[in-house]
Amino acid sequence: MNTENNRFSNILQESQSNNWVRAIDSSKIINWIDDLFKILFPEKALETIQIELLLDQSKANFISILSEIVKDKTANQILDDAEAFYAALPDLYTSMQKDAQAILDTDPAADCIQEIINSYPGFFAIEVYRIANVIASLTACLLPRILTEYAHSKTGIDIHPSATIGVPFMIDHGTGIVIGETTIIGKYVSIYQGVTLGALQVEKSMQEKKRHPTVEDHVIIYANATILGGSTIIGNHSIVGGNTFITKSMNPYSFVMQSNKNTVLNQQEIKDINFFSI
Repeated sequence: MNTENNRFSNILQESQSNNWVRAIDSSKIINWIDDLFKILFPEKALETIQIELLLDQSKANFISILSEIVKDKTANQILDDAEAFYAALPDLYTSMQKDAQAILDTDPAADCIQEIINSYPGFFAIEVYRIANVIASLTACLLPRILTEYAHSKTGIDIHPSATIGVPFMIDHGTGIVIGETTIIGKYVSIYQGVTLGALQVEKSMQEKKRHPTVEDHVIIYANATILGGSTIIGNHSIVGGNTFITKSMNPYSFVMQSNKNTVLNQQEIKDINFFSI
């Protein structure tokens, strides 16, 4: 090995000794969440004994992942966390069913629950968030963030695992949605593509503060709306129109829309106008 390679190898070794490591192979986590979804939403109904065996295997894999990634807990504490997560799974499953039903009830393009489970990116992103959120409440580790970033990579929907989201929650289309860490969302909220629920300022000193908005029950937020600030509250039953930019609270039953007007011209009278000139 030449001198330069040897020097770089030493630099890498020293850096990796100071936490510059991945901590776990993400593929193990992805396989675990995909297998869990196959238990919750299988291609065909499973017998009870099959479900029990699959859940036992899922729990064993989960414990293995936690054991690799969590370094500040004993084996017994990790077992307790795993038991707590799987004890929460029935309630999680009920929440998922309510999310899917609400999407079916509100989206005129949805024909059946199976379509939502199989093909709706919003449903997938919401349910991965719900799983990650429970894990985040049990243990501080990389696992919840890896899960939501997996959903982000598949759907274009970025939901922080520590956000608070009520049941049911509906996302339609979804690409480009960002929901920040301290966001609070109530029940029966619908969000469309490109919506950002973000911070008014991005400063490390605000890490422990509420930086993201609160959206109360029965609110609809249409495409590309941006709502910023930890003190910003969107009152219940409000409608937020597309392309709006909001940094102040709205009272319940409010309706906000873009004030810019579209210009409509008769095409037969504007043939000589080149709208695409530079």
